[in-house]
Amino acid sequence: MSSRLEKWLIAKKLNYSCEPSSTLSKILETPTMPPLGPMSGNDFNIVDVITPEKAVFETNSKLHSVHSRIRSYLPSKGVLERNSLAQKSSSMFVGHEGCEDIEGAVKKLSLASTSSLSDHDYVDPVTALLAVCGQSVPSTLLEVFSKYCEPENIVKVGEGTYGEAFKAGNTVCKIVPIDGDLLVNGEVQKRSEELLEEVILSRTLNNLRSHDADFDNSCTTFIETLDLRVCQGPYDPSLVKAWEYWDEKHGSENDHPKEFPEKQCYVVFVLQHGGKDLESFVLSNFDEAQSLLVQVTAGLAVAEAAYEFEHRDLHWGNILLRRNESATVQFILEGKKMIFRTSGLLISIIDFTLSRINTGQDILFLDLTSDPYLFKGPKGDRQAETYRKMKEVTEDFWEGSFPKTNVLWLLYLVDILLLKKSFDRSSKNERDMRSFKKRLSKYNSAKEAIVSDPFFSNLLVV
Repeated sequence: MSSRLEKWLIAKKLNYSCEPSSTLSKILETPTMPPLGPMSGNDFNIVDVITPEKAVFETNSKLHSVHSRIRSYLPSKGVLERNSLAQKSSSMFVGHEGCEDIEGAVKKLSLASTSSLSDHDYVDPVTALLAVCGQSVPSTLLEVFSKYCEPENIVKVGEGTYGEAFKAGNTVCKIVPIDGDLLVNGEVQKRSEELLEEVILSRTLNNLRSHDADFDNSCTTFIETLDLRVCQGPYDPSLVKAWEYWDEKHGSENDHPKEFPEKQCYVVFVLQHGGKDLESFVLSNFDEAQSLLVQVTAGLAVAEAAYEFEHRDLHWGNILLRRNESATVQFILEGKKMIFRTSGLLISIIDFTLSRINTGQDILFLDLTSDPYLFKGPKGDRQAETYRKMKEVTEDFWEGSFPKTNVLWLLYLVDILLLKKSFDRSSKNERDMRSFKKRLSKYNSAKEAIVSDPFFSNLLVV
């Protein structure tokens, strides 16, 4: 134990006063951890975050354990020990205690110090999550949103079972509550270790956005994660107001955020604004539909080649579309450059909650055997049937690599375009799409489809 701390405790004993003291805080002060650099391109090295050698936490039983080496993101061992002592000591010195309690506190602190030295490799999931997000302490929600717009300009744009989405300036911020006991929309809140996996996965996919010559695989198809923050505290009134406005206009299916306790924790994903989801987006013509299919297929192919990636939940709510003036979009697949015409449409794939990825150091995935209701959707419903087909393909071995699951979602997407979306198309266009679907069913990966199928040939520039 620190001799300075021991002297302070002796002084407190002699003074017969055991009030909390700012002196103790200074003795045990933890320096602020420097923020992480940019998350795209080469700046983020996944090897610095995860490695199979040492498990630094135990995951929720629903998830595969992530064996993480996060030493470069964490405070030093000594800082962690001092922080641990500070937490323990702060709980010991609340109220007026007798001198016997002071002596007990010294012994407890000595034992705590010894314990932390012998078990210094362990880092709890919350600490790990803060570290990977470049924080030493949580932010407030208002602090995060204020970086992107004035609070009164926050607008809710969507919701899901596990979170809310708000537009802030040119970004969309997804708020996911974590680690609380309160049920959220009837579901148990996600745990820190679960979000840590999604955070690492999102940042890994960010690496695909680089077009450097050193990268054999790159694309901009997956939504860019601009920032990641751990937050704590109640919803700010500006967020509550935006939530209530959405509720009045659309009828929210989620619980009111006022129900969260004062110390509720969240992870905020700050994302590029990718546009409207396919369900609500109005396609103009067959050219746009074909552009959508080629971009999704090529993006999945690149991610397959780079990381054995499978999305596993690519329904029409997880594909965003926006129009811009770009005539083409570039992909690099195993070192080969491919440039496709876009018809002025760019797409972004979002939501990697169910996704599977091999980072080269670890395999991250969600064990869907723990969610049997996912496979009990209505018979004949295209989305529900796709989940069931995934189950057949994987045989419930969700850790394994089965790129055929990406093909299943491409088949779903063709069905959605044919059956659910209205746009200007000829009978020949429909025949071409049905022929494509027939050929697609025989492919075992998106990569096989993008390099082999003639459906995309007229869009290929290079």
